Amino acid sequence: MARSDAWDIDVPYYIELDVAADDIDRLEHVNNSVYLKYLERAAWHHTEALGLTWDSYRELDAACVVHRHELDYLQPAVFGDTLQVATWITQNDGRLAMWRAFQIRRKSDGRTVFRARTHYVCIRLSNGRPRRMPQLFVDAYRPAPGANPGGNDRSGN
Repeated sequence: MARSDAWDIDVPYYIELDVAADDIDRLEHVNNSVYLKYLERAAWHHTEALGLTWDSYRELDAACVVHRHELDYLQPAVFGDTLQVATWITQNDGRLAMWRAFQIRRKSDGRTVFRARTHYVCIRLSNGRPRRMPQLFVDAYRPAPGANPGGNDRSGN
């Protein structure tokens, strides 16, 4: 089992987010639906860091859309926490689909509060139908060095 204060891979891409009052539910922790917003934000930042933009997607008439999420809520995050939302590509078949892993840590103590995997499929923007992944996507969305294709590394997931 992984140490809860360690990243699941050696050098993940991550962003930092401050938990806002609007993120909190009646149980006084981050609502489960808000984590999906965090994942989307980190994925887009990572995509842009890899050199792809929304304009790239439109020019290629291609996008990667969510097919499946696997989510593990490990500890509560609360108002005022600063979260480090990490993401990396674990698998890309070079044709239609890829997997992206996520790990969220609380900055103050380094504890992992959340892990996820998301399966994406490539579609044609103009009609929403599946399409072969453009070579630019294949090249940009390469699995991270040391990534575990079956899940988050060191997490036991």
